[in-house]
Amino acid sequence: MAQTQDIVSKLWNLCNILKDDGVTYHEYVTELTFLLFLKMARETKKEDGIPKGWRWADLEAKDGVAMLTFYKELFLHLGTKTKGRILEIFADAGTTIRQPKHLKELITQIENIEWFEAREEGALADLYEGLLEKNASETKSGAGQYFTPRPLIDCMVAVTKPQPGEKIHDPAAGTAGFIIAADRAIKKQTHDLSTLGDKDVRFQINDAYLGVELVPDTHRLALMNAMLHGILSPILLADTMGGEGERIARNDKADLILTNPPFGTKKGGGLPARKDFTFPTSNKQFCFLQHIYRSMSPGGRAAVVLPDNVLFEENTGAQIRADLMDKCDLHTILRLPTGIFYAQGVKTNVLFFTRGKTDKDNTRAVWVYDLRANMPAFGKRTPLTREHFAPFEKACGPDPLGKSKRHDEGETGRFRRFDRAHIRDRGENLDIAWLKDDHATSHLDLPAPEKLVTAILEKISIAAREMTALERELAEGGA
Repeated sequence: MAQTQDIVSKLWNLCNILKDDGVTYHEYVTELTFLLFLKMARETKKEDGIPKGWRWADLEAKDGVAMLTFYKELFLHLGTKTKGRILEIFADAGTTIRQPKHLKELITQIENIEWFEAREEGALADLYEGLLEKNASETKSGAGQYFTPRPLIDCMVAVTKPQPGEKIHDPAAGTAGFIIAADRAIKKQTHDLSTLGDKDVRFQINDAYLGVELVPDTHRLALMNAMLHGILSPILLADTMGGEGERIARNDKADLILTNPPFGTKKGGGLPARKDFTFPTSNKQFCFLQHIYRSMSPGGRAAVVLPDNVLFEENTGAQIRADLMDKCDLHTILRLPTGIFYAQGVKTNVLFFTRGKTDKDNTRAVWVYDLRANMPAFGKRTPLTREHFAPFEKACGPDPLGKSKRHDEGETGRFRRFDRAHIRDRGENLDIAWLKDDHATSHLDLPAPEKLVTAILEKISIAAREMTALERELAEGGA
């Protein structure tokens, strides 16, 4: 891992080479993914899908203007003359590099990096996600709110326990971090699939996973990441809130969903194109939540990262939470620490739930684990680690459906049980906290002013929607 972090630092420092070409950090990360893909395909001996004559060695052998010309031709050839995953990755791709010397320097520096540990451990995901993390934290672009820390991904995988033969979805796939982590867990328990029969092996490689990603550059990254981890299952460039999402919810049910949907409201404030939602709303998280529990097969399970407003927003929000608790057993909520996402001030949770065999009264009680109160201020100085989640995983128990025997730790503990009647009495409000947070009022924990403004505007928007709904109800009542 230390050597992987060293590679990430070296790769990130190469962005200075492209500054004179006017290449932005985001463009640099995108550019680097193509070069890394070609290089890592060579290092991991997974070049079979790349035609001979158009591989890393062929690019590296060129020089000067011929190298840049060949690089541009490579994009065109791989994006039009190939098939399958390679065609998906390079379709409509292009380069932002204009000066041959900059491309040469990038290729030389990448070639000079010692790749042994990354090659042996299959650590390409760490390299990609490390670069995305750098992009999110150093450019202050806001992209970091979509970056899911690896320790959190691994915790969610450990609690839900992916199994061979299951259909595993991520409707907001990003760079395919959840899919790769689930695949890694399954390969570990099957000794790299060696204990499975040929048919089951083909399923795990080609059909076990389904990802959906809306952003083209991120979709390419997910495809590369998955391919170099031996995953050829579909990762679609599509909108989960559109027709493809509706098709999946209707025809392609999941045994397990692991995801971190994007935060915020639909651009322009309009409703999604989906016509199958019982509760139409412009709030992305509530739309994704409805998609998720509608996409689960009976007995299927999910672990979903969602911000606090999903737990307390009234009116439509309360109706959706009630519908969720009817159709699913919402057995556990993990209140996450602040600061683990780069969008400062965003407070998040993981909801763990199981789809019921019927659509009524599936949630009898919700267990809430508070990993937020009196936790360190996570960041560069205090990184979030796997060990921070160990007490939560132990408290949950080994059953991935949340049926293990659990202990209510009382008002001074972190893990408590709240029965369904109590939640109903709270107006379906699941934003439940009982521990006094000694750091909650510290001015050091306050987000930047622009983040406070954004949060205030979001609350005003929510209040305005609630006032409009109340006004409509009063008007209808007087009619």
